[in-house]
Amino acid sequence: MVSLAHVEQAKKQIQEVVKETPCEWNANWSERFNADIFFKREDLQAVRSYKIRGAFNKISSLNEDQKLQGVVCASAGNHAQGVAYSCQLLKIKGTIFMPATTPMQKVKQVQLFGKSFIDIVLEGDTFDDAYAKALHFSRENQNVFIPPFDDEKVIAGQGTIGLELLTQVSKPIDYLFVPIGGGGLVAGLITVFKALSPNTKIIGVEPAGAPSMKTSIERGENTTLDQIDKFVDGAAVKRVGELNFEICKSELKEICLVPEGKVCTTILQLYNEEAMVVEPAGALTLAALDFYREAIQGKTVVCIISGSNNDITRTEEIKERSLFYEGLKHYFLVQFPQRPGALKDFVTKVLGPTDDITYFQFTKKNSRESGPVVIGLELTKAEDLEHIKEKMNALHFSFTYINDDSLLYSQLIG
Repeated sequence: MVSLAHVEQAKKQIQEVVKETPCEWNANWSERFNADIFFKREDLQAVRSYKIRGAFNKISSLNEDQKLQGVVCASAGNHAQGVAYSCQLLKIKGTIFMPATTPMQKVKQVQLFGKSFIDIVLEGDTFDDAYAKALHFSRENQNVFIPPFDDEKVIAGQGTIGLELLTQVSKPIDYLFVPIGGGGLVAGLITVFKALSPNTKIIGVEPAGAPSMKTSIERGENTTLDQIDKFVDGAAVKRVGELNFEICKSELKEICLVPEGKVCTTILQLYNEEAMVVEPAGALTLAALDFYREAIQGKTVVCIISGSNNDITRTEEIKERSLFYEGLKHYFLVQFPQRPGALKDFVTKVLGPTDDITYFQFTKKNSRESGPVVIGLELTKAEDLEHIKEKMNALHFSFTYINDDSLLYSQLIG
């Protein structure tokens, strides 16, 4: 198992390469929650995530023969960047497997950090698919596999964040919110805080669509999920690391699941209020605070901002998911009567003065009496939805509410 001594050794191993990121007290969030809220800004690392810590600690610890053999890894993005950057710095050849669904921004960044020292292979739809291919490749070619989270050196490297925190925050930390994907970061921080700050309550945070650690702890065994929501790509894995699970199952007392839409709302808040660009996994811990509003009042709270590798092309999806979660964006399939004035009645008698039509698409008519129309509405108040439904019923507009039907939504909206 990983010990405090391992983490302290990792700190020495990586100190010439890895930046000690700031831990900033945030006035807006502290006022919002009536607590002292600190942001640990791992998004400010050279590779824009904490993953460089574990990757460089692992790779720089290899012996010369292993370095000559080259390394292989699998990653949804951030671990890949850490490995790529480490390969460039150490002049080691690396092959990096990434899911074919990885945002192109992350793929380009990996190549930028690795330059001529790495090759990128896009395989499968999920991290787990890429992971299986990478393992097979490393065995066939006798390369050293660099795990993204299930490894003592990697865990120790991530744990160095804890050593920094305890020197940066001048008073005892009451709550530490940590994002969980494969579990390497939380396992490393548990190791440090159990030894040096045992009264700190560590809250693991997972996306609701990929609760692999919570499910495993509840079942008492490491469990592979059948399917996951891949949106929070930096923290969406079907199975956590074996070593990480062993550490967390006895030491991690609480895990918070955060809906993906809530994560999106937090991403937009950080951009609009703090001028911070974070990836979905980077917003997880701050998104969890609303669920602990009462518990953290008057407390000292640290949130790990794990990364900022976001793809600008995802902005519309982020906004859409946020509006869905907040109850402000709604889609209907409405059967419009084929008579003059039907659309006017809908606009003037169904919609309120601040309701906005953001999507309007006729589909193929199925009768002479009515024609189906897909309508997207953006509201200013979530409670207005029921009034709109009541008005459509009163005016005899037959409709289907699409938000609750994921299959229909994917077919009609995409």
